Amino acid sequence: MKLTTFTLALALVITSAPALARPMPEQKMDTSLLQRQDLAYRFTTLTLDSADGKRHYQLWIGTPQRPAPATGYPVLWMLDGNAALGALDPALLDQLAKGQAPLLVAVGYQTAQRIERSARTYDYTPALPGQREQLDPLSGQPSGGVQHFFDLLSQRMRPMVAEVAPIDASRQTLWGHSYGGLAVLHALFTRPGEFSTYAAASPSLWWHDGAVVNGAQGLQQRLGDARPNLLLMRGGDEPSNPRAAVKGDVERPARELVADLAKVQGLQVRFERFDGLGHGPMLPASLRRVIETMAK
Repeated sequence: MKLTTFTLALALVITSAPALARPMPEQKMDTSLLQRQDLAYRFTTLTLDSADGKRHYQLWIGTPQRPAPATGYPVLWMLDGNAALGALDPALLDQLAKGQAPLLVAVGYQTAQRIERSARTYDYTPALPGQREQLDPLSGQPSGGVQHFFDLLSQRMRPMVAEVAPIDASRQTLWGHSYGGLAVLHALFTRPGEFSTYAAASPSLWWHDGAVVNGAQGLQQRLGDARPNLLLMRGGDEPSNPRAAVKGDVERPARELVADLAKVQGLQVRFERFDGLGHGPMLPASLRRVIETMAK
């Protein structure tokens, strides 16, 4: 599979960039949902550390208040779990419980912050071949740990979750936003059989000049018997990268990537634009769209 069209499109939108966008102010995690006793889901928590002991995770597991199917619950894995919990509400959970009623797993960090920036920067970004120092181009923080993160999810998080409730290994959805969306694409390109649906919201395709896309080479062969779905979502008012203004065909890199991936036999690809939404609002909007689809 050749991705030359995507590479050219990306090069066009990341040139002539203005000053670095300011990071959003620190926000506390919204825990109000966890205080409710009248939900269609009951929430429990698990904690664990990374293999090197530097990152500390907290998983919030939402179990439907109804028996599991004979095959186990389908699972919705939500990256940036601290923020994802704040995007849920009782009405949405009620709707979900009447549909597929998946097990909800918000993969977050042991912090009161809505976003744990340094840990997610490392966990959600790929390592760059040939570079001695793996650093994030925006913050200068360590990056490149996404393979370690998904190893941890597969080898430790998933078995821990399965001890809380039975899960259906054939129906697993992975959702992530921004750097989390970048991680979702990396998981699809390198582990296409681990999830049935990959939902990438506002993925940071600009990161290191589109480095994540290199992982798509050979995807056709890695698919094997897997038949995953990819949903790529983007806000109509999002810039092409954090250093750029919203002007020109900022959507083109995402469109071209979807067009290239649509040529991979066995991969079902869909692109969805959210008109009028910027980068931040895309987090709750994209998660709601995934949940509403599962509720049907």
